[in-house]
Amino acid sequence: MKQLVDRGLGQTAALWPAIQTAFGWVHRAAAILDNPRQQAGAKVRRRYRTLLRHMRRQLQRAGKLQGAIRHFLKVTRSYWPGLFHCYDVADLPRTNNGLEQLFGSTRHHERRCTGRKAASPGLVLRGSVRIVAGLGTRTRRWEGYELAPTNVSSWRTLRAGLEQRRSARSLRYRFRRDPAAYLAQLEALLLKHTLPP
Repeated sequence: MKQLVDRGLGQTAALWPAIQTAFGWVHRAAAILDNPRQQAGAKVRRRYRTLLRHMRRQLQRAGKLQGAIRHFLKVTRSYWPGLFHCYDVADLPRTNNGLEQLFGSTRHHERRCTGRKAASPGLVLRGSVRIVAGLGTRTRRWEGYELAPTNVSSWRTLRAGLEQRRSARSLRYRFRRDPAAYLAQLEALLLKHTLPP
């Protein structure tokens, strides 16, 4: 048995340095993101960016694992904008599994309240507001003055988007109820705008 293991180790000896290097980088990345010292998001971001730069500069040390490390860097870049919020926002889950569990419980409560198996139309239309509000009320009780918008223009933009989705849904409902009348109304509107006065 020992001879078999020794022979296997001897034949794969050239692969081990690259594996040790790549494993070391991924292990360091996990340790930085674990953040045992409870550092702020900016500090974690800075440390992680330093590691990623080092990985890019030393990529040739990964040998045949260079493709895997490139993929790791690419995926990290795509997640970068939302990767560090969890260090600055209390109780925000750090992983996809944690977020799925959090939103899954919201979906469960929604189904329980409405009796529906699928998401209710209100949740679909106003999910960007209702889900955030639902999750926010789990953490603490909010006072009325805290609910006032701090940025009125972004609040108006959000309201306009919600209204646009509501009106689009209303038009779809009208079409399903009476397609012929809906299309006739659209045709009349089109002809009114295209014909000269």
